[in-house]
Amino acid sequence: MVQENNATELLRWYVESGIDEALEDKPVNRFVAPETNEAESASLPTPPLPEQTGVADASATPPTISTPPASPPTPRPPAELVSRDEATKSARAAAKAADSLDALQEAIAAFDGCPLKHTAKSLVFGDGTVSAKLMFVGEAPGAQEDRQGLPFVGPAGQLLDKMLAAISLQRSDIYITNILPWRPPGNRTPTDSEIAACIPFIERHIELVAPEILILVGGTSAKTLLNTTQGIMRTRGKWFDYSRDGMAAPLPAQAILHPAYLLRSPAQKRETWMDLLEIRQRLDETTN
Repeated sequence: MVQENNATELLRWYVESGIDEALEDKPVNRFVAPETNEAESASLPTPPLPEQTGVADASATPPTISTPPASPPTPRPPAELVSRDEATKSARAAAKAADSLDALQEAIAAFDGCPLKHTAKSLVFGDGTVSAKLMFVGEAPGAQEDRQGLPFVGPAGQLLDKMLAAISLQRSDIYITNILPWRPPGNRTPTDSEIAACIPFIERHIELVAPEILILVGGTSAKTLLNTTQGIMRTRGKWFDYSRDGMAAPLPAQAILHPAYLLRSPAQKRETWMDLLEIRQRLDETTN
């Protein structure tokens, strides 16, 4: 009796607390009106129409939205793998066929043998006066150069302009380009394969501009075009002969420290100032 009284009191407490249903084994859809018998439905008040309340009928079955099946993405064609020798051979043939700077730029734009083309934003070809006696060749474009499509326009380029002004030269007095026409990701050092693929283009670039003095900006440019393994500290301040097949005569060439390196190591500006004075003197000798 004690247990029955306790159970009765518990049920009475449930009812007073508003607990009038027990949990079921299946989930209950509260958006569907519960089934009631005729007696219960007669005693229930008639709910207002949705038009009268301005609220949508919750018991109405929501419309079914049919979505067309998503079409599978179009697979991208796999990149064609080109060996280093094949890329160099293709670049050499395209460069040789270019008889002007415009034709050379078009040949570089159509060349697919260097993967940097697919990661860079712009093709950085060259800038300056085509008939200039002084030609500068750097390593590769940086972030600013990649955005603007022009060589040496970032902080290093601004320092180069000051270096030129120190020997009474302006950007319009020279022609400037890079070994690589595309920016390596993150401004990393170009790989040997990337350089090998672009060498024919820069060699043809020099032939078409035909300067009287060639300035190699930075260690990568000096090693590549002078075909040497010596570092920039050993090659700077010296004159070399740059020569390739098809050239009428060798070009006097000198390597200088890259302006980006001078920004990191301003103590080396003294040596670069001496190099610039030698370049100015050599330029004056060719003019006289």
